Amino acid sequence: MPDLSPVSIARPTGTRVSRVLGIASLVGIVWLVVFGLFLSPNDATQKAGVRILYIHVPSAWLAYLAFIVTGISSAAYLFKRTRSLTWDRIAGASAEVGVLFMGVTLVSGSLWGRISWGIYWTWDSRLTTTAFLFVTYIGYLAVRGLGGTHQQRARRSAIIALLATLEVPLVHFSVKWWRPLHQQESVAEGKLNGLMLFTLFVGIIAFTLLYVWLVLHRQRVLAMEDALDDQGLDTALAERRAEGAQI
Repeated sequence: MPDLSPVSIARPTGTRVSRVLGIASLVGIVWLVVFGLFLSPNDATQKAGVRILYIHVPSAWLAYLAFIVTGISSAAYLFKRTRSLTWDRIAGASAEVGVLFMGVTLVSGSLWGRISWGIYWTWDSRLTTTAFLFVTYIGYLAVRGLGGTHQQRARRSAIIALLATLEVPLVHFSVKWWRPLHQQESVAEGKLNGLMLFTLFVGIIAFTLLYVWLVLHRQRVLAMEDALDDQGLDTALAERRAEGAQI
């Protein structure tokens, strides 16, 4: 049984590694703000509106990464030799951060769409599949909140996560399989170069560091919540045994 005294509960979840990651994330975000808002040039067509690119693309890629990590961690939990609730907590933490990044993707994409297309939303293949992916993982998080033991939570969540991960390539390749209003990947087509391309990579690195930092802290918080739940269960069982002894 872990130490759940008031002192241990109040102890922060940070470590030297996570603190370094946090500082690096902050530096990266400041760097992105400086380059994205002031140093990177305007686009010939979209003018200053192209700066949304430096938020929209990194957040989309990190949402993909987060959901893939959720799927891999879920598979690791279901595999008997690696079955551990740590994998389940990593899956849950990564999904929560992924939903956050996907929300940023949808909001920034809507703002960019208003500048590029004149409307905030249209039901083309990329936008529709992205919205469906977002809703799917909100449902995954809702399932994690259902009752039952930690093992029951982990098992049902892992199965859903593995199915939901199949939607990631559907979203990514939707611009190739159909002909949506959404543009093709600018980097793959070589449309970005120079300072614009460099700023985009700065955004991807900064968001990746932020993702790792958030997942590290969130999975530790989930471990604490599980420990508190276990303590509550042990207390309830002890009370029932005491009541039975008095009868």
